[in-house]
Amino acid sequence: MTDASATRKASVPWQNARIVRIVRQTSRIKSFFFAPPHPFQHLAGQHVDLRLTAPDGYSAVRSYSIASAPGSSGEIELAVERLDDGEVSPFLHEVAEVGDEIELRGPLGGHFIWTAADGGPLLLIGGGSGLVPLMAMIRYRRSIGSDVPTLLLLSSRTWEDVLYRDELLELDSSGDGFSLMLTLTRGVSARSGDYSRRIDAAMIEEALARLPVAPRHVFICGSNPFVNTAADASLAAGLAAPIIRTERYGT
Repeated sequence: MTDASATRKASVPWQNARIVRIVRQTSRIKSFFFAPPHPFQHLAGQHVDLRLTAPDGYSAVRSYSIASAPGSSGEIELAVERLDDGEVSPFLHEVAEVGDEIELRGPLGGHFIWTAADGGPLLLIGGGSGLVPLMAMIRYRRSIGSDVPTLLLLSSRTWEDVLYRDELLELDSSGDGFSLMLTLTRGVSARSGDYSRRIDAAMIEEALARLPVAPRHVFICGSNPFVNTAADASLAAGLAAPIIRTERYGT
């Protein structure tokens, strides 16, 4: 993080946001809907910091992408995957309840974002819960009635692990220029035209062939190994490095 970025981040105040809903999305991912006392407007792809503080004063801070579309209600949706070795996600999954207040600050981030003015086409590549900031872009695109050609290549373990599966399938059938490609690494897809292997250059080439013209922007989000593999595969498929933006998540 640059000094300027750190200064901007430090200027964003913490606030106690109340959990108003909790929705289980998959066996390992829950959506937490927060109502900040001072609502803020975010851009698609931005995130918030979440801070937990123990009675002895020890605190843990983690960054979580916002799944909500910009301009939606004052609620902020964070879809959090439970990571067994994490400090924050196990607490959210096992302890946090509706009505609890948790410290948040945001919106944060200015690199991994998309606005209508940026245009397209878009190639979005996500792994597991790395879909979350991409979902904000997809929801924002729909909310403004955009017809920018957009293809989401999403990697999940199994069919049951596909985050926002029903919503994505509905969007895929809407005929508004959005397309969904799924690849399952530990199962067989229920749809023809999907894949059952890890993302590679050949799969990226197939995704490019489904877009009407070459993408103007490529966004990749997931774990460190996933992002490295997907970015390398994108370059091997002939995509230019300057159009590729990446975001990585941890515990």
